[in-house]
Amino acid sequence: MTAPETSNTAAANDLPAMITLDQLAREMKIVPREARMMLRLAAKQVKVYPNLGKDHVARQPWQWAPGSKALEEAKKALTSLPDGK
Repeated sequence: MTAPETSNTAAANDLPAMITLDQLAREMKIVPREARMMLRLAAKQVKVYPNLGKDHVARQPWQWAPGSKALEEAKKALTSLPDGK
């Protein structure tokens, strides 16, 4: 019976965990509150960041699947948008 358990744990490890805004902000050395504001502004720029606005649901936390286009756009938005300082 250990074989099914091993395959289940291996399958669980293969599933990608979601990357949250907090994790992304720490990685990019940005305050999460400022990162959230920057992403809201970027999501409104549909021509520049088409996947960012589509993947985010209003009143839900910012989170992305690893390797997704929306995650790449979020990183791009956080590095290119001015943070107001």
